[in-house]
Amino acid sequence: MIDETHDPGLRSWVESANRAGCEFPIQNLPLGVFRLKGEKQARCGVAIGDFILDASGWLSSETLNGYMALPASDRRQLRLEWSRILRAGSPERELLPQTGAEMLLPARIGDYSDFYASIHHATNVGRMFRPENPLFPNYKHVPIAYHGRSSSVFASGTAIKRPSGQRGQGDFGPTRELDYEVEIGAFVGPGNAPGEPIPISEARQHIVGVCLVNDWSARDIQRWEYQPLGPFLSKSFATSISPWVITTEALEPFREEAATHETDPLPYLQESQAGAFNIMVEAWLLGRGMRQPVRLSRSSFREMYWTLPQMLTHHTSNGCPARPGDLIASGTISGPEKENRGCLLELTEKGKEPVRLPDGEERVFLEDGDQIVLRGHCKRDAFVSIGLGCCAGTIVAAG
Repeated sequence: MIDETHDPGLRSWVESANRAGCEFPIQNLPLGVFRLKGEKQARCGVAIGDFILDASGWLSSETLNGYMALPASDRRQLRLEWSRILRAGSPERELLPQTGAEMLLPARIGDYSDFYASIHHATNVGRMFRPENPLFPNYKHVPIAYHGRSSSVFASGTAIKRPSGQRGQGDFGPTRELDYEVEIGAFVGPGNAPGEPIPISEARQHIVGVCLVNDWSARDIQRWEYQPLGPFLSKSFATSISPWVITTEALEPFREEAATHETDPLPYLQESQAGAFNIMVEAWLLGRGMRQPVRLSRSSFREMYWTLPQMLTHHTSNGCPARPGDLIASGTISGPEKENRGCLLELTEKGKEPVRLPDGEERVFLEDGDQIVLRGHCKRDAFVSIGLGCCAGTIVAAG
């Protein structure tokens, strides 16, 4: 629902929020959890320009779980109140600089599930292993996912230790094929009672907001272990997320029709409204010794075959309870062109075509010291562009 908080004419008394290219203008207002240097207690806050509005007066908890449990109408009302407080002409309040804050996980994540919602990614990877039949018969009928490990979801900036595991028969050691995956994550809102699915008509009300996700992958370990039950240790060692939750209310101007399905989804997955978001996501590599980062890929979240409401509805269709603060991720975001491929496995064609860097180096998979930074933004004519912040992680040697 577009309302006064999306007005492109709105200005803030926070000057940095009015700067061209600012990720967090007054039309965005993402939420996060932060801690100031020397303090033990965390607080909830709203990002505005280069600053944070302390939201303790509205959200007294040290996580956003309580906010996520609120009905969508209450969340919209809070956004409206913060927008009016921060508009030009309103009395100025004390703000905290983002540079002095340690950003934490935005919620206590009880459960985490990772989908496989990009048909481009599924086709590209499937073609590597099954050239004649890259997609399994179920792909166009059911949103595919697996249950992840919430204990290893880390905030952006956390170092990622190279994991060890079985790389083949009789072979245990550090992964030689460490990869990143560009994804979007969604935080669940009020949720559902056991045995009571969330219908597709209500799913949008249960998606609080999104973040950037890097679901790190050990491809050699994954290749050895994934049959017959899917990824396990090759994925559970680390998942990085950006700290700011971009609310679904802020994303409303960037909502679009989802990708066309050749086969109509079953009735329980059919949406009556546009369910996709046009979020551009990029992956950047900064290797040890490199002066400038290099962009590896750029793709649009709109290209996904399944939408976030469809993912959540399917997730709960068997009566599985979803709870406030649960995280679902989209799976690797890829598009039709090579520059749209959201992981090294795709970009290098399973190692056959190394990525060439400006300094003459090559990458097939990630090396110790490499930093991967994910960024995202939304643009649309007649509306103010907003950003998603960044999700960063640096690889350190196994130890």
